[in-house]
Amino acid sequence: MPIKIGSVLSCAPEAIVVMVDGLEIFEKNKEGLQVGRFLKIAQGNLDFTIATIRNIKGTNNLGLDGRPIWSFQIECQAIGTLVEDKTFDRGSLLLPVPTEHAFIAEADTLDKIFSADGEHDFPLGKLSMNKTIDLMIDGNRFFSKHIAVVGSTGSGKSCTVASVLQSVVGISQNKNKNKNARNNSHVLIFDIHDEYTAAFTLLKEESFTLSRLDIDSLQLPYWLMNSEELESMFIESNEANSHNQVSQFKHAVVLNKEKHNPKITEVTYDTPAYFSIDEVYRYIENLNREVIGRLVGEDKPKLADGRLVTDRKIYFDKIHDFVPNSTAKESKATSGPFNGEFNRFVSRLEAKLADKRLRFLLNAKKPDGQPHVTEDFEALMKQFIGYLDLANVTIVDLSGVPFEVLSITVSLISRLVFDFCFHYSKLQHAQGKLNDIPVMLVCEEAHNYVPRNDHAAYRASRKSIERIAKEGRKYGLSLMVVSQRPSEVSETIFAQCSNFMSLRLTNDADQSYVRRLFPDNANAITEILPNLAPGECVVVGDAVLLPAVIKMPLPVPEPHSQSVKVHKEWREPWRDVVFAQVIERWRK
Repeated sequence: MPIKIGSVLSCAPEAIVVMVDGLEIFEKNKEGLQVGRFLKIAQGNLDFTIATIRNIKGTNNLGLDGRPIWSFQIECQAIGTLVEDKTFDRGSLLLPVPTEHAFIAEADTLDKIFSADGEHDFPLGKLSMNKTIDLMIDGNRFFSKHIAVVGSTGSGKSCTVASVLQSVVGISQNKNKNKNARNNSHVLIFDIHDEYTAAFTLLKEESFTLSRLDIDSLQLPYWLMNSEELESMFIESNEANSHNQVSQFKHAVVLNKEKHNPKITEVTYDTPAYFSIDEVYRYIENLNREVIGRLVGEDKPKLADGRLVTDRKIYFDKIHDFVPNSTAKESKATSGPFNGEFNRFVSRLEAKLADKRLRFLLNAKKPDGQPHVTEDFEALMKQFIGYLDLANVTIVDLSGVPFEVLSITVSLISRLVFDFCFHYSKLQHAQGKLNDIPVMLVCEEAHNYVPRNDHAAYRASRKSIERIAKEGRKYGLSLMVVSQRPSEVSETIFAQCSNFMSLRLTNDADQSYVRRLFPDNANAITEILPNLAPGECVVVGDAVLLPAVIKMPLPVPEPHSQSVKVHKEWREPWRDVVFAQVIERWRK
């Protein structure tokens, strides 16, 4: 039998106020009357309004005998209707009138609300208020739309993400459930701290393949970059002559692509085709040295040996010497239009090409030592989607990527995946079919490369991820945005998320920001964000029947989110051999 705790005192669309019957009733049922718990309120027929508790107020007045008399009011918010005490309807919000009885939502009622049906059949976690009941969500709506996972450091964010993703690819308790029939899910994780490799590494007999790309194995040749990524890497937008740098760099890149790809009929700045960055460097350096012959009939760049340059394509071959400037009638020559203009530009190109940390971008090579060419584009794409080694999960370890190219790396990979999904969807639609290659892109610590501010250093990655957030779902590409500082992540990205998982948040700015993102009927439940236990989270969104607090299962294997082992006592403090190893690795 449901436990009656009081009656409706007042009712409005934004709040229902219930008067508790007395101190004794309140004391007996404190556990079921906490903020975030549910009440079941009669509507005068066989239906019940389900409401979540937002606020509890107690007043203490002295009676005639001088003893205190307590009274309690519970403010709650309607979230749906239990029709004929059988099925829950989130869309129906008929409100009870004053004097209607209010009950604690017992286990049987919670079971009806959260029970599996034809759509809500994916168990996400256990209800915090009743550990025997699973929160069942609509798996299709959850994974085909964008997801936001937020939580302060230590709240269990990495374990939550790993648990969700393990369920997608079929990992449970160190076992591969899809050993004999691999599913077609594709998960690409931008792992900024190299945490998730451990969570997806199983014993060999489980036949689960993980594709892990780090700075040594990642093949990401520069010629895959589009115009914005190339300019972000090689050109300083705040320099006075940056417009000239852009125009001549673009011209050189297009010319060089045409030189190396004669079979491609229409080459553009953004065409993913091979070009030689060394040859482009030589072209720019020659422009920077160029001197124009001014004798009668010349008016062209003039080399030191007296030859006139009729086609600047020879600038790709080597760095040439030009005739000196002269005002003499017999040797008249003046500086070219860009002579001396590109000194800083050339120095920057030289520095980038000599930087060994950028070898995965500027000096990527195949196992045979040869550079990647246009014909390798298919193999390069396969490494990100998992088709190169038949892996459901691909982890891009960004921990070794230099900070100055982190944005470009994220931008390039995410854009390539988006373009693949876009073109594959178009091919499938042309045949009357749907996209059957679902891809989820996981942006761990997203505030590091898709920040809220429009800083030029992050413009490339922000633009690519925002495009996925706005358009990716149409082409089978969903996004999981993970951050410990949600208030510092691009608002455009969070605005496109349909499902939210919020773990403990201790920062006031982050709490306020998340409350604004949540729908109105979840306002009450957000009050407990700073008090959630590790692994507990508030779940709201299209895939969830109603907002709930759940305890996420611990993933097995777990991600390595703690990389430092603390001893009770100081021992073996700095051995020379260890120190030498650290220094050697640092230098590499």
